[in-house]
Amino acid sequence: MSYSGRKATKYNILSYMLNHGDTSKVELAKQLNLSMPTVLSNVNELMESGLVTEKGELESTGGRKAALIGLQSDYRYALGVDITANHLGIVLLNLCGEILGQERIRMKFHTDLSYYARMAEELRRIYAPQIDSGKLLGVGISLPGIINQKEKILVKSHALNLENYSLKMIEQILALPVYYENDANAAMLAENPQRLKNSVYLSLNSTLGGAVCMNGTLFTGQNRRAGEFGHMILVPGGRKCYCGKCGCADAYCAASVLTQGGKEKLDEFMESIQTDAKAMKEWEEYLENLAILISNLRMSYDTDIILGGEVGGYLQDHMVELGRKIFQYNLFDDDLSYLKNCSYRREASAVGVAKQFFWKVMETI
Repeated sequence: MSYSGRKATKYNILSYMLNHGDTSKVELAKQLNLSMPTVLSNVNELMESGLVTEKGELESTGGRKAALIGLQSDYRYALGVDITANHLGIVLLNLCGEILGQERIRMKFHTDLSYYARMAEELRRIYAPQIDSGKLLGVGISLPGIINQKEKILVKSHALNLENYSLKMIEQILALPVYYENDANAAMLAENPQRLKNSVYLSLNSTLGGAVCMNGTLFTGQNRRAGEFGHMILVPGGRKCYCGKCGCADAYCAASVLTQGGKEKLDEFMESIQTDAKAMKEWEEYLENLAILISNLRMSYDTDIILGGEVGGYLQDHMVELGRKIFQYNLFDDDLSYLKNCSYRREASAVGVAKQFFWKVMETI
């Protein structure tokens, strides 16, 4: 969406706050290449509308302290839902991207109306006690698979065993605006691509996915299949993948590799590697395969790589051992500064898809 004149200036100010959080008028002028009078007049109008508010004062560097300004957190809200084969992840976000409510429910996916009816009940249970429903912008839903957003069709999902499946029934049952996105793309969106500019997101969930961000925008490819890192061949002739091929990265680096296909909980496995020799051996093998995959992605994209998903949330405590393994396969980089930990350790896909509704706030300016 493009704007001109004063509307464009307000859009850019709000966009900066959505991507970078609280800021100052001086910083806005500097980062957006605007004059101070322009910033002052536009910020004042946004404050009068209730969209922007003062958040306190910045530390003084000498002289008068600058006011800290940011989005009014309770101006609007959004819900995010991550659908997997066996779970439903739900988050409630305010306009600042803060999580007000979060649930992960064990709920096996099926296409019966009862599944969506229960989803609607769970959503109401989370948001109804906390917010005015009139301020709820909508529900973002992430799914594992290729999505035709214009037609609202799940084109293909190996994980859910669906093909050319219409998603329109969901919004009819929820009675709210709904936005759909691939789960890995949604997780990348949680990181605010406009701030990242260029990066690759590696989603290490029960199935392995990924997303690519170029110049602040998701790159989806000709058929919306970009980032299908889980189905790159990692070990030729190796383990059977759920997609039918053998040796896919998913069969070696997905979270399900550590949880016996979802029969165990990941947090229990991560605790067991401290005392269980068998679990430690499995973890070492997992990190070895992950190091190969990361090295291949670095060679392919030469950009930052964000480690996300369920396993990504735990890797922050294991970066040294992972780094040692990566250096065995990558002789081009002297350090691992390109390797980043995800911003949201849990329900990143639900967060990312919910955040997309906040761009609709721009339409109110």
